[in-house]
Amino acid sequence: MKLITWNIQWARGMDNRVDPARVVAHARQMADFDVLCLQEVADNFPELDGNDETNQFGRFAELLPGFTAIEGIGVDVDDGRGGRSRFGNLLLTRYPVAQALRHLLPWEAAETRNMPRMLIEAMALTPLGPVRLMTTHLEYSSSQLRAAQVDGIREAHRMALARHDKPREAGPHTYRMTPGSASAVLTGDFNMRPDDPVLARLLAPFDGGEPPLVDLWASVMGEAPHPPTANLFDQIYGEPGCLDYVLATPDLAARARAVICDVETKVSDHQPILVEFD
Repeated sequence: MKLITWNIQWARGMDNRVDPARVVAHARQMADFDVLCLQEVADNFPELDGNDETNQFGRFAELLPGFTAIEGIGVDVDDGRGGRSRFGNLLLTRYPVAQALRHLLPWEAAETRNMPRMLIEAMALTPLGPVRLMTTHLEYSSSQLRAAQVDGIREAHRMALARHDKPREAGPHTYRMTPGSASAVLTGDFNMRPDDPVLARLLAPFDGGEPPLVDLWASVMGEAPHPPTANLFDQIYGEPGCLDYVLATPDLAARARAVICDVETKVSDHQPILVEFD
């Protein structure tokens, strides 16, 4: 399984050109990927720099025929013109998706500029077995909000493990059984640097002994420092540093053979990360 995660800044490159096709082309240059996790995807948000009314969720699905596209909408607001403006995450995979869940992460009160955040959870039937593929984008402005969102992610992971260990009673139509799995991958822009205690909380063991999430960069690369994934070419939001990650349960971490961060591309203000599992 080859997976790429990327905060694409509504497909806006450092040249201020918005082009979803360029995002997909560059991802394909990196690998013949099986899973593409995108953050900051827009639909009908012309207010965003360089953007127009394009439904990028639909556009990316068109660009990847044969892939299942799972939308995770965090922001869904009246556009003032009789329509909706939407913003969030998108998970695309060539594997069958037995079930898709969308978790609204806790949205605590804070005086900082902030917005609702989502976690996509897609149960994919992969060559590695059933795997819960998850992607998210955590709050930029507040460690307090990120901490609440991390607790929400941990609870979603814990509940999925509990459902796998204690399968529900089967039923017809809407109660039809779907696969469960203890194996999971979590990707995204966490807006936290590697030494952030909130990231340590995300990686912490569970009281009940459930499989925790492991940072695949550290698992594969050992003591090598995380490469910078944001602010490389524009420091308006801070110094260059690692804000984007791929985590996985220990069984999948043991099967991760390569983690590659493209620190050269300027197709977004973040850098894409490729993970290869065998």
